Amino acid sequence: MSNSDKKENILSRRDFIRRIGAAGAVTAGLSACGRGVTAAEGAEGEKGTMTFRTDPSTGDKVSLLGFGMMRLPSVGGRSAREGNEEIDQEMVNELVDYAIAHGVNYFDTSPAYCQGKSEHATGIALSRHPRDKYFIATKLSNFAPSTWSREASIAMYRNSMKELQVDYLDYLLLHGIGIGDGMEEFENRFIKNGILDFLMEERKAGRIRHLGFSYHGDVRVFDYLLSRHDEYKWDFAQIQLNYLDWKYAKQINPRNTDAEYLYNELASRGIPAVIMEPLLGGRLSNVPTTIFASLKEREPEMSAASWAFRFAGSLPGVQTVLSGMTRMEHLQDNLRTYSPLKPLTEDEFAFLQEMAARMMQFDTIPCNDCKYCMPCPYGIDIPAILLHYNKCLNEGNIPESAQDENYRRARRAFLAGYARSVPELRQASHCTGCNRCSPHCPQRIDIPGELHRIDAYVERLKQEIG
Repeated sequence: MSNSDKKENILSRRDFIRRIGAAGAVTAGLSACGRGVTAAEGAEGEKGTMTFRTDPSTGDKVSLLGFGMMRLPSVGGRSAREGNEEIDQEMVNELVDYAIAHGVNYFDTSPAYCQGKSEHATGIALSRHPRDKYFIATKLSNFAPSTWSREASIAMYRNSMKELQVDYLDYLLLHGIGIGDGMEEFENRFIKNGILDFLMEERKAGRIRHLGFSYHGDVRVFDYLLSRHDEYKWDFAQIQLNYLDWKYAKQINPRNTDAEYLYNELASRGIPAVIMEPLLGGRLSNVPTTIFASLKEREPEMSAASWAFRFAGSLPGVQTVLSGMTRMEHLQDNLRTYSPLKPLTEDEFAFLQEMAARMMQFDTIPCNDCKYCMPCPYGIDIPAILLHYNKCLNEGNIPESAQDENYRRARRAFLAGYARSVPELRQASHCTGCNRCSPHCPQRIDIPGELHRIDAYVERLKQEIG
């Protein structure tokens, strides 16, 4: 089903603003199912009060800011996704406590996150709070063929509840539909083994309160699942959405799908959207210098990240917006944006679309720092290499020749930053081209090709060849 077939569903800029309406309203008290909302006391819209969205199937009041447990802090102060360091459980507890105290009640994890340790850490942190104060979302992350059997997939599902220390899941997602071989892989993971039927029975039994999926890759799988909505009755779906991907996702990478299309397909069926990658792997919090200047000129007190979070949160069909928050300052900045949400005006929406068009002039590599390509069998830090290249490109530190203005400054900035960001033994020069990484990349980046290109560029700079 192509975008052109769905023109009647595309949300125009004016429709976007008109339909925001009461989407930013703050709701407190008890939901239809009696679940309490942990928000600061105060009148509707009062500063410091979290914005909530109502789940249409249960009446639950879900915080617009969701805590993504994919980038939990390590004992070394970094994200636990970035190496072999253990998760800093004390800091995770502190972040979770602060989030709950300030109205966040949606926590998203997976058996695949933080080298398989996220669910365990999440379970420890959340089990210290009453069960009716939070919603847990996790995923059936049966990516490996060894987990495609009915027995292995059910074992993974049951282990999630054990690690999370719960006897029911609020939200369960089929993880990463559309990746790999697209429809064939989806059928092997969820249909031929009867797992989707099993999960629907678990929902009927109440052990899963909401059943949905997260989408990456082949749009034919996304369209197929929505075409079976009357049968599967999806309670929600998780999609990648931000102001750059709204209209340019497919232009950035032909295998991707514009967020405008994905959102409108869900909205036309009344399926709530959970948003991932609102910052596009950090790219929208670390925008090119000229873009950052424009954002600051418009709103001096607002961070670049808060613009992106406001964009995602202003859509009325969005139930919650996920953020992987490693440090307290990340959490506090996001809380300021959503406590309460100040929906975008029509003029602000147009402004962000202008910023997106300007950003498309930069030929960046579409890496979202998801780390699905890791670990590299040869120890290469793939995301760090790609993100350093993007950062230098955005800042104008990718000189083409020795004749370029400011060549020496840009050359020095690139090489010094590369040495700081990526240890020598983890740099692109060690890539053998085995290509174990590319099949796992949701953005379908030719990772060995990009690594070899960057390595050749680094060697040219080192030799000062123009």
